[in-house]
Formats: sequence, C-alpha cells, structure tokens
Amino acid sequence: MNIRKKGKFLSLVAILSIFSILLAACSSSSSSKEKASGDGTYTFKVAHVVQENHVWNKTAEKFGEELEKLSDGRMKLDIYPASQLGQEKDMVQQLETGSIDFGFLTNAYMSTRQDSLNSWFMPFEFNNLEEAIKLRDSEPTKEMLKELESQGLVGLDFAFAGNRHILMKDGFINSPADLKGKKVRIIGSPSIQKFWDETGAGPTAMPLSEVYTSLQTGVIDGIDIDLDALVTEKYYENAEYLTLTNHTTFPTVIVMGKSSYDKLSAEDQKIVKTALNTAVEWGLKEAIKREKTNLEELKKNGVKVQVLKDSSSFDAITKKVTDEYSEKSPVIKSFLETAK
Repeated sequence: MNIRKKGKFLSLVAILSIFSILLAACSSSSSSKEKASGDGTYTFKVAHVVQENHVWNKTAEKFGEELEKLSDGRMKLDIYPASQLGQEKDMVQQLETGSIDFGFLTNAYMSTRQDSLNSWFMPFEFNNLEEAIKLRDSEPTKEMLKELESQGLVGLDFAFAGNRHILMKDGFINSPADLKGKKVRIIGSPSIQKFWDETGAGPTAMPLSEVYTSLQTGVIDGIDIDLDALVTEKYYENAEYLTLTNHTTFPTVIVMGKSSYDKLSAEDQKIVKTALNTAVEWGLKEAIKREKTNLEELKKNGVKVQVLKDSSSFDAITKKVTDEYSEKSPVIKSFLETAK
C-alpha cells in the first residue's frame, strides 16, 4: 500500500470510529430517555446473604412475581442469594453504582452504618415475632428508612426472619452466668456486640458461610440465631441445645439504589412499591408460620429445646444497652416508647 492510499485508509478508519462512538452515545441517550419515561423494560437485580429456601429469598421471589404481573411483563427480577455477589459491604457499593438495583440487607450490617437501625436490636423488646411486626409501620420505623437517603439508598420496607435465640453445643442458657467465657457467634452490629459483651461471653462476629465449620470444629461454642437460618443453614447438625430466648428480633432492610430508583417514572416507582408491599405482607405471614414449623423441624432432628422462662437476670444488661442507645439516637428513643 503506498503512502497516499495508506493515509486515505487511516482517515476512513478514524471517521468510522468517530461515527461509532456518536451512534453509541445516541443509543445510550435514547435508552435512558426510554427508561425514564417508563416505556422501557427492566431486568432488575437483587442480592442478599441467605439461602434459597430462606423466607427472605422466598419474599424476593414473590416480589419478582408481583413486579412482572403489575408491569404486564415489562419488569423482571434476577435474584442472587447466598452472597453470590459478595458480602453486604460489596452489595451496598453495587447499589450505589447501579450495578444491582435492590438489596435485602441484614439490619445487623446496616446498623453499623446507621445508628437508628439498632432500634430493632434492643434486648428483650419483643416476646414474639408478631410484636416486632406491629412496629413495621410505626413513625420511628419510617424515619429509619428515610435516613437511608443520606447513603444513596431508598429505604423501602422491613421484612423479618424471626426472633433470635441461643443455640449451644453444651447446655441451655438460664442466665448470663451460663454464657460467661463462652465463644458465641453473633451478627456484626454495635448494639448486639454491646449486649453480648455485657453477658461476659466472648462474642465473635463472622459471616454465615463460616458458622457451620466453626461450630463443627469447636472454634465457637454456640450462636445467636433465628430459627429460619438455623434450619436452612443446618447448624443443628453441630449443636443441639436450643434456648428460646426471644432476646431480639431480626429484620432485613429492603432498599433500592437511588440511581436505579431515579431512572423510573413515577408510575413505575409506584409499581415497585406496590409489588414489594404485597410480597412483604406475604413474607411476614410466612415468617410467622415458619416460627412454628421450623421449631417442629428442629425437634424432629434431635434438637433439645428449652424456653427461657425468666429473663429478669438480664434486666441490668438490658437497661444498660437501651439507655446507651437511646442517647445515641432520638429515633431509638422514640421507637422504644412506641413499643411500650
């Protein structure tokens, strides 16, 4: 190829490259406008840390069904369970960038980012799951969701896995004295850490994926756990003494990344909220039902069960935790007053 022809060839390549870039930009702009007007189709992504048979995943599946139905098929939902997309800190980053759209995030992790969410973890606040669920629509709860906006998240709702209890490899728990020196796996939350520190136990925060082996090998003596996770993760295979304490409850904070939410038209935002509300209402009934069926399943698998009949030995610890956290957040103070 002579120099003149080579020059023409390179000029043509350059023009075609510029044309391709402009075409892609126009296409992207057109696509964004289409989505913003509500005429586009969406395949949303949602991530969480629990197994596929856990009630939160079943609630996410119900959410997907409702989205598809209400949008006449324009909206679909891809679900990524069991930390497939990373730990929850990774999920929050992905929500911020828009690479995933929804998160069913544990209230435990999110309470490390926002003080008011520790409301749900005030000790011995709820005798059963039904009592906790009644607070879902309270004004303090709505304020918790609103505060998430400062993190680039749209707080949509709370769903529940159940109340928390104590599973040990050796013996039941009747008072804090039974916990002294015991290595107990906890969920990573400031208020939960505080509670367990005060019991005299050796609390250890670790991801769900490490708990089974840690129980099996004796790295930990027991766990702070809800019944649904206890059954779905099969921790009962390595520890058999379950004390039903109801010492706290365990919600998931359901959020949408603000960047994803803002792309939707007002009509599509309404569809998302309506679909989620229907799914959560279904999930709450399912969670209450599972409190009973999970307990039956555990007994069937040889778990020894005892109810903590008197929690008064924990009263001093409870007061210490609630007083400290009521001072940290007016929302927590209001939440506790509403709960009473």
